[in-house]
Amino acid sequence: MQTIDVVLRDAPLFRGLAAEQLEVLAGCASNVRFAEGEVLFREGDEADTFYLVRHGTIALETFVPARGPVTIETAEAGEVVGWSWLFPPYRWHFDARALSLVRATAFDGACLRGKCDADPALGYELMRRFAQVMIERLQWTRLRLLDLYGSRRSG
Repeated sequence: MQTIDVVLRDAPLFRGLAAEQLEVLAGCASNVRFAEGEVLFREGDEADTFYLVRHGTIALETFVPARGPVTIETAEAGEVVGWSWLFPPYRWHFDARALSLVRATAFDGACLRGKCDADPALGYELMRRFAQVMIERLQWTRLRLLDLYGSRRSG
């Protein structure tokens, strides 16, 4: 079985980090498992974790009145779920649900914030990497909205 720091080294988000930085991250991490249909977190709850998906698929959902839960995006192996742990008031903005059996590495947000406060270079590097993930997800959401609403033009 691979140690967490080895798993992190191979993850796109952490690729290129120094071995010492990976060890620090691994110290705030644990392996978790979610059954199909299990909820990882709910909108409004405390955001104290983020997940690196190692196996399976996670849906990020929001509740739409008269429609129920709507999938905003899915995350698969190698991707991360959650950045609300980085920004006060540390509350989730969406729900997350396992669409299949999910194996992931969970990171304790408070632990990581403490490590980043103690090592600003690590904090900057993580913020830079999470900002890139956020930009990519926002662009993907924009394209999905254009596709959804752009095809409803009356003519």
